[in-house]
Amino acid sequence: MRRLSRPLGIVAAGALVLFAATACATATPGSGGSAAPLGAVTPVPPDGEVAAVGTVLDAGGDVQLCIGAIAESYPPQCGPAGIPLDGWTWEGVEGFEASGDTTWGAYAVRGTYDGDTFTAAQQPVMLALYDPIALPDPTGGEPGKGDDATLAGIQDELPDRLGDSYLGSTPQDGWLWIDVVWDDGTWQHAADAEYGEGLVVIRSALRDMDG
Repeated sequence: MRRLSRPLGIVAAGALVLFAATACATATPGSGGSAAPLGAVTPVPPDGEVAAVGTVLDAGGDVQLCIGAIAESYPPQCGPAGIPLDGWTWEGVEGFEASGDTTWGAYAVRGTYDGDTFTAAQQPVMLALYDPIALPDPTGGEPGKGDDATLAGIQDELPDRLGDSYLGSTPQDGWLWIDVVWDDGTWQHAADAEYGEGLVVIRSALRDMDG
């Protein structure tokens, strides 16, 4: 068993920024109409395999894929976006720590997601060794249309609207970048319809490997 040298929350959060899939404003929504407000529609779960980065946390056999921030206690705890993880085994896996009946490590994981549970389908890759392909910038390098007050107002509504799927948000260059567990374009479409284009970019932490 090899012990990790860096705090997993910091590693996972950094990889999430690099790895998060971006649902562009032109993506076809999976459900809901153009007039539906953000949070009133639900993205359709992916049909094929997806990939995710985060902390796998096994507390006495209750295994979760923790996407986004984790509580850096010892042992750590999942934040709100803890997804039940099926099909996981520590056999042959390196880079984990253990304390009592809790085992955890930071990995890139590939499998399927039904909207509630992630089922691992392939051997994970230690996050420290993972080098994902950079995704294109959906803004094209252009500044957004939002001012600080407008973006802050949208940001304040997100936890209630998106619930446990909401991972965080960052205003930058007139855009509000919103990280969620999964979006097939439904929430991006709803956000553009409600707020207008040029304000919000929604990034999906689960990356569709078939799209």
